[in-house]
Amino acid sequence: MRLDRYLTRTRIVDIKSKDLKGALAELLQVAVKGSGRELNAEALLGNFLQRESVMTTYLGNGVAMPHLRLKMKKRYIFAVGRCASGLTAEDAREYKDSRLIFMLLAAEDEPKYLNVLASLARLFREQALVNYMIDAPDVKILRERVFMGFAGLVARPEKKQDRFNRVLLKESERIARASRCSAILVFSDTFTNPGSIEQDMPRFRTVTVARSSAESPAKSVARSGPTIEVRSYSKHRLSQLRSAILVGLTRGLFSYADRLCCVGGIPGSNQLDTVCVVDVEREFQSVITREDLLPSNVKIEVVERVLGIAAELAVEGREGKPVGSLFILGDTATVNSMIKPLVLNPFFGYKEEDRNVLNPFMDETIKEYSVIDGCFVIRGDGVVESAGSLVHAPSQYYQDLPGGFGSRHSAAAAISRAANCIAVVVSSSNGRVTLFRHGVMMPLMEKPIGGY
Repeated sequence: MRLDRYLTRTRIVDIKSKDLKGALAELLQVAVKGSGRELNAEALLGNFLQRESVMTTYLGNGVAMPHLRLKMKKRYIFAVGRCASGLTAEDAREYKDSRLIFMLLAAEDEPKYLNVLASLARLFREQALVNYMIDAPDVKILRERVFMGFAGLVARPEKKQDRFNRVLLKESERIARASRCSAILVFSDTFTNPGSIEQDMPRFRTVTVARSSAESPAKSVARSGPTIEVRSYSKHRLSQLRSAILVGLTRGLFSYADRLCCVGGIPGSNQLDTVCVVDVEREFQSVITREDLLPSNVKIEVVERVLGIAAELAVEGREGKPVGSLFILGDTATVNSMIKPLVLNPFFGYKEEDRNVLNPFMDETIKEYSVIDGCFVIRGDGVVESAGSLVHAPSQYYQDLPGGFGSRHSAAAAISRAANCIAVVVSSSNGRVTLFRHGVMMPLMEKPIGGY
């Protein structure tokens, strides 16, 4: 999603205020300018402060992202403010670290609101990009850097791409044609600046695998194919492979009968070193007879988001240790009849928008509640219905699992057979992420020894 189209240079400013209220007031002045009587800055300021008192919108990396939905003609209004030395706010110490405030106003009937929030959150996870904006010597250059960052045009330092990379990309096309592959998967996280490979991309149907769409070579994607967003947590070659193929299958980019040529290297090395051909049927032979891998009531965006959170719990966890968790997606009417709450439901009473996994501010909430025994029950549209629930599937749905898998995996296998749902499990012992569908187990990620 091109977010830079909603930016206006006059709405990118240096903030003079030292407190949160003053900073928000300054941003609102530039945000509502020219809107006439449609938007009232004073009323909006009260709404922002009330929301901040309930839940902070500080994202980390020195970025805060206050946001509101309201009645207005425009779809979105963005305002960006840079703080020289942070802010002060009562009962919110994290604001002292705020250096960049991104204000978002969205029309209340805008359907892609949560997708925009998620895209912004992914963008601001890049500390180098945030620093690039914060370190601008004056407001004129700040505006240029914000536009460049949002357009995905900021290049990061890298080693010069050598002839070997070009040869490998060229040969991957020959291999793909000779082995009758349906597509080439290029793992662009190999490069610190993926845009540097755009002129050498194979002239073949190409799918880019990257941590985010902003990381993919824009020209080659437009020419050859889409981007699959899968974050790499390992320095192993093609570490995103199985997750990327799974996402491609659920999106309809690949079929079970396809053969894929994959080319990549160690993430961040700027050096391609691996070309392999993957037969999808053999890679996923345990579920090849299942044509309904994704339940019809579950959105692919929700699956991708849950897999991302599960991967973070597996690798980063809490205090450096993986946190065991179970996520159940879809068919909540059936699932709710087979669970028993172990604790009071921490999500009860909140607006659906505020407890949707597509909302980036839910990430930390889910991670905190993941330490509670039991499972998360999530609707197909991403709304979290409950946490801390014990699975009580009928006994006939339980089955024997290979050694090394415990009660959490057994419950996931059973509920995925008893209901039309997907279950995602994070192992507390080794950080393995496993997906269950119809009782069939699909390992997606093995935590590398020594972390990520």
